[in-house]
Amino acid sequence: MPNTDHTQSTPSSQAAAELFPGSAPRTHASPLELTQEQQQTLLSTALATITHFFGPPERWLAGIEDPRAPKRITYPLPALLWLGVWMFLCHLGARRQVTYLLRENAPAAANFARLFGAPSVPHGDTLNHAYARLDPEQVQAKVTGLTAHLIRHKVLARYRLLDQYYVVLIDGTGIYTFHQRHCPHCLTRQTRDGQTLYYHNVLEAKLVTHDGLVCSLMSEFIENPAPNPTKQDCELKAFSRLAQRLKERFPRLPICLSMDGLYACGPVFQLCHDYKWHYVIVLKDDDLPSVTQEFASLAPLTPQQRLRVSTGRQAEIKQKFRWVNQIDYTDTQDRDHQLHVLELSETKPTADGSRQTTRFVWVTNFTLKETNVRELAQNAGRIRWKIENEGFNAQKHGGFALEHAYSQNETAAKVFYYLLQIAHLLFQLIVAGSLLRKLFPRGFGSLKNFAFRLLEAWRNCLLHADVLTLLRQLRCQIRLDTS
Repeated sequence: MPNTDHTQSTPSSQAAAELFPGSAPRTHASPLELTQEQQQTLLSTALATITHFFGPPERWLAGIEDPRAPKRITYPLPALLWLGVWMFLCHLGARRQVTYLLRENAPAAANFARLFGAPSVPHGDTLNHAYARLDPEQVQAKVTGLTAHLIRHKVLARYRLLDQYYVVLIDGTGIYTFHQRHCPHCLTRQTRDGQTLYYHNVLEAKLVTHDGLVCSLMSEFIENPAPNPTKQDCELKAFSRLAQRLKERFPRLPICLSMDGLYACGPVFQLCHDYKWHYVIVLKDDDLPSVTQEFASLAPLTPQQRLRVSTGRQAEIKQKFRWVNQIDYTDTQDRDHQLHVLELSETKPTADGSRQTTRFVWVTNFTLKETNVRELAQNAGRIRWKIENEGFNAQKHGGFALEHAYSQNETAAKVFYYLLQIAHLLFQLIVAGSLLRKLFPRGFGSLKNFAFRLLEAWRNCLLHADVLTLLRQLRCQIRLDTS
């Protein structure tokens, strides 16, 4: 099981005893019910894990420009931002639930006061009004900053491709759809019955690990500059903008981009060459016909460039690798590129006893050889499904309700989106953290149950009166295990 050391310090016994009244030998949580002591331990575990990796929330959420009049401020801006993050962590699913489940609950209000010194939990509409006045790019910088912090402190170093490159998946998804124009930047499309749909998409650059951790690195909204444009914004245009921002923020980060067949084109090849990025891109037969034909012609002539592997628990999965290097390709702008093509044919048994073969093909700028084709295929090519399953799918259907319109205001909607990305990262770290697994060895049955128990604990029990001091004093070792 993959584990990641973040620190080698030993726990502060006094702080741990205060924060975690349910110690490891006594805390055998039932997925169905937690005692008061276990609820307090659960809250402290979540906050301790977050503080362990990033420090206190009021610190890393600080620094965003607050346009409100200082004399009229009731809730500090970090408190408002944290409440949005907590809404997603607890899988509330809608802004109004902040009011019904948190604002009108005495323990929740007391816990919020202990963390931020606020007089009460803000109304859900207060979040919307405040977020609508913020600069979304400053909130985006907080998302990027958290993942950059993990990179800088080598939390993700062991997951690098070929011990050098961070794998960054590029993919877009839809987030909102309306039957009436939502804002001047809506994308539009016609349905079969002649209706016009207005929608918003986003392009994500997510740093991924081979065992399932998905961290939002940067986002680019796909949106029109104004209503009724001559040409609508699209994923490839958004990628150009996203890539420029990514290079500016991480000029020396060794990156390997993992992308689908949409990106198998000259402009993307050239951009990656200019930025000194590596890439592994899905190659479909009709994407680059000349390259596909050249591979089909040359592969039989290079029998030394083949590899057979048996894998699976009983070596029941058979993999055949073929590759060809240095295939010339000239794009539509007459730019020459030298590409390498990797093919994987995988045969495995099915439930009915037969065997099924699946073929995968990628184009890359890695020089292919016997020592790297397996890792490139597995951890840079096939890893793409993680952004859909652990990434977008978890955010849409795993309790975060990505497709819910948390605000009709376009600026506030973007802020909510970025806070959701923060919450998803924190949620993964808490659940995969060894501290939670040590204190709750029986687990919670499902991620949905965990989010529910976290909400229940926030609503039913009080944090320690000196929780902030104790969290700062706590020194512990937390390993990541996403198996």
